[in-house]
Amino acid sequence: MTGTVKVILNLQGGRWTGQAKINFVEQALQAAKVDYHLEPTARPEEGLELARRAAQEGWPIVAAAGGDGTINQVLNGLLQAGEIAEPPLLGLIPVGTANDLADGLGLPRDLKAACQRLTAGQSRLIDLGQVNNRFFANNSAVGLEAVVTATHDQMRWFQGKNRYLLAALRVILSNQSWHMKITWDNGEYDGPAILVSVGNNSRTGGSFYMTPNALMDDGLIDFIYGASLNRLQLLRLLPKTFTGNHIHHPAITYLQTTALSIITYPPTPIQTDGEIIDTQATHIKYRVLPQKLRVIV
Repeated sequence: MTGTVKVILNLQGGRWTGQAKINFVEQALQAAKVDYHLEPTARPEEGLELARRAAQEGWPIVAAAGGDGTINQVLNGLLQAGEIAEPPLLGLIPVGTANDLADGLGLPRDLKAACQRLTAGQSRLIDLGQVNNRFFANNSAVGLEAVVTATHDQMRWFQGKNRYLLAALRVILSNQSWHMKITWDNGEYDGPAILVSVGNNSRTGGSFYMTPNALMDDGLIDFIYGASLNRLQLLRLLPKTFTGNHIHHPAITYLQTTALSIITYPPTPIQTDGEIIDTQATHIKYRVLPQKLRVIV
């Protein structure tokens, strides 16, 4: 093992790709005088494997260089290394498209400044969410929002945050809906639904404040569910998600809970931190894990 920081770099997506991304990240790490070892990912989900191995090897800091999806892979790898008494600190180098978690934690977008945080010695404990067998730090969803994520992933020809908006418009025009039985700590709903969005942080997709009151360290997950809305109603509601004002619409219910269960028909995708982890889910269970992850801020 050489270095004190293992950097796991996602070569796809974000502001740069391939060798250009390696160059930018390494220049920032060197300018910040970080003692590091960089390991790029070569295939999907490899970040999870690399993070698990880094924890088992005893790296004190494991940094995810990428967006929220990269962070999701790395934190799941760290948590899967369950035999480690003290897992590594998680560092973030925000070079993704949205960088919702990094922004929520107040990390700078400037790469050198973000890399300097890795050795500054400040950290913070945050909650994690869990959906079925997957952990998430920022956001998860089923229904329309998850379909938007899947559509977004297919639109690689369009770059930048506006790809999320374009994907949302395409999905809204498809007018999909589900029947969901939703059960939480002190209530339940059984009826038509367009989505359930679960937040440990307020923002997702770079622009959408789906759970605007969510806090990362309150021991709760915030969630909304929406009853059926037609295309025109959804189009009118979409701009309100940029400020969080959608939660005041009569068809939207906003709640907090420690656990959440969803049974849905037809099946739905599940997205966690911008990654699709299941395409045909019918039984979905969420829970919060308070103060589960220590992150460098």
